[in-house]
Amino acid sequence: MSAIPVFLYHSVSDDPPSWLAPYTVTPRVFREQLDLIKDSGLSLVPLRRLVAALRGGPPLPPGAAVLTFDDGYADFYWTVAPILSDEGLPATLYITTGAVHPPGGQGTGSLLPPAPMLNWRQIGNLDALGVEIGAHSRTHVPMDTVYGRRLTDEIASCKTALEDILGHEVASFAYPHGYSGAEVRRKVAQAGYTSAAAVGNAFSSPADDPLRISRLMVRADTPPQVFDDWTKRQGAPTAPFQESAATRVWRAYRRLRAALGSPVGGSPRTRGQE
Repeated sequence: MSAIPVFLYHSVSDDPPSWLAPYTVTPRVFREQLDLIKDSGLSLVPLRRLVAALRGGPPLPPGAAVLTFDDGYADFYWTVAPILSDEGLPATLYITTGAVHPPGGQGTGSLLPPAPMLNWRQIGNLDALGVEIGAHSRTHVPMDTVYGRRLTDEIASCKTALEDILGHEVASFAYPHGYSGAEVRRKVAQAGYTSAAAVGNAFSSPADDPLRISRLMVRADTPPQVFDDWTKRQGAPTAPFQESAATRVWRAYRRLRAALGSPVGGSPRTRGQE
């Protein structure tokens, strides 16, 4: 089975908010990691090519890899996009629509703590520049802890908001914290998305589930040797694989906390294990 690295980033900044720092890499480190990808012989392709291959379309070229970014931080516009443009590299950016900054204001419609976020004009500009814009829910709630109309709204209203701004279909989704579950994935498919990204801290593969694409989360404390191993397609499991007992227990705990009115989104060491 051929391992496909799908790299997951959040923020690329020299001065992130303290809560975001564990999920942030500096611009220098980001450039170094892109160099490692290039030197390894990997070829970065758009997410849509991976999705097409997973759905029976043309196979990916040997050594394919994908870049993805979650949440929609402003540094993507000012730091990441220029780097990608200089290198001619594709990427997918998943937007939490409730966190988008409205004109002249601060986004207050999400569960994300305060941070500089993209505004709608910047998102439109990124789309025009060729960045694939995907959906990342409305409020960034763990999707497997909400039900019924709330679950449908998180999935569908995010898609509608993005499509209204961009003027075209938005077909890709990413689960906040990586959490899904069978019912969540069914709702995502019903809403019209053709793909959804999880985390898994694993490689994707030609046999991966297009509604649960495995990704490798790049953190501030990701050792250079670990990242180098990933570019060599080693050092992590390869999807698909069965859900672990620990994942099922962690989901049950989070659902209980949500039912009691004190939801948790995932600690730094457990976030994104599904």
